[in-house]
Amino acid sequence: MCVCINCHYVDRCTTYHAVEGQHQQPHLTENPTFEATQPTINVNIRNDGEMIEMEWDVVGCESFTADMGKWSRLRPGELVPT
Repeated sequence: MCVCINCHYVDRCTTYHAVEGQHQQPHLTENPTFEATQPTINVNIRNDGEMIEMEWDVVGCESFTADMGKWSRLRPGELVPT
């Protein structure tokens, strides 16, 4: 699971913005202004028949500042990305 969903900076981070784009999800912001320090991204690649699926997750980041439930507060009622 992406650590970003519980990070104080999720709604203005350029790294999370890029991950949203990879997942073809709506952005929390169109103009992120925060540059994360040394984010670590895992990319899981799966074959589904002739389709290749990729899942991007930020699993570590020196800028991570815990703010439990931040993403959920920004998108109330929506399923938390996994």
